[in-house]
Amino acid sequence: MDAWIDTYHAVRRLTEQGTYVFLTDSAAGSREEDNLRHLITNLGRDVPRERIVPFLTAKHPIDYCLSYAERAHQNGFLSLVVLGGDKTVGAPRSVEHAWQLRQLLRAKNQALSLGGWANPHADPDRQVDYLLAANLNAEFYLTQIVSHHSLAPVQRFIDTARRRELGLPAVFGVFFYRSAKPRTLETLRSFLPVPIEGLTREFEAGATAEEVCARTVRSLLDAGARHFYISNLPIGRAPATLAKILELAGVTSS
Repeated sequence: MDAWIDTYHAVRRLTEQGTYVFLTDSAAGSREEDNLRHLITNLGRDVPRERIVPFLTAKHPIDYCLSYAERAHQNGFLSLVVLGGDKTVGAPRSVEHAWQLRQLLRAKNQALSLGGWANPHADPDRQVDYLLAANLNAEFYLTQIVSHHSLAPVQRFIDTARRRELGLPAVFGVFFYRSAKPRTLETLRSFLPVPIEGLTREFEAGATAEEVCARTVRSLLDAGARHFYISNLPIGRAPATLAKILELAGVTSS
């Protein structure tokens, strides 16, 4: 409950200053929380909900997913990110692929903007195939977490998307690593690609967490990316931390 209260305050401050917030359920292998219910109950009507984008995974019954999308629309949310969800832990998916769930949601509601997913670390042509598919049912997509320590596959993905004229807006994932503690990085590696050696060198050389994050943001922009999200910001200091990262990266919030 304390974590959710801190989250409400952070979401309010970020959205009021014009920042979009993608909000997951914070569940990893456990029962997923109804993040939408928390938001509707506690944020109030004065928070700009058009700047809040909840995540919905296929690890729920179909009826729940359809109801979730309808509740989101009725309560002023304009977009959802719709993902399959981790197959290795927790409840099974209700559909095999996320595009199938987005297809069901789109059939029921034409107004919501839906977001998909891509992995720049995988084969770029195959990933672009997915994003160009007629059944994608998405207006934008997020990517797996990337880093300036492994930028080559990201550059190949961006170049492939450009060559094949993929017009779908991309939001590239950046992780805010708070330290290079071996146990923490090894744990994170089970959820996302973690460049442990590179991060360890940076932190041992005296770089701050904000500097490390800003280097990834700057590298992405230099590679041709235009949008990004930052995951794992400290909830209690999220607006200030974000502002510092953007300052170091030489960009403005949007």
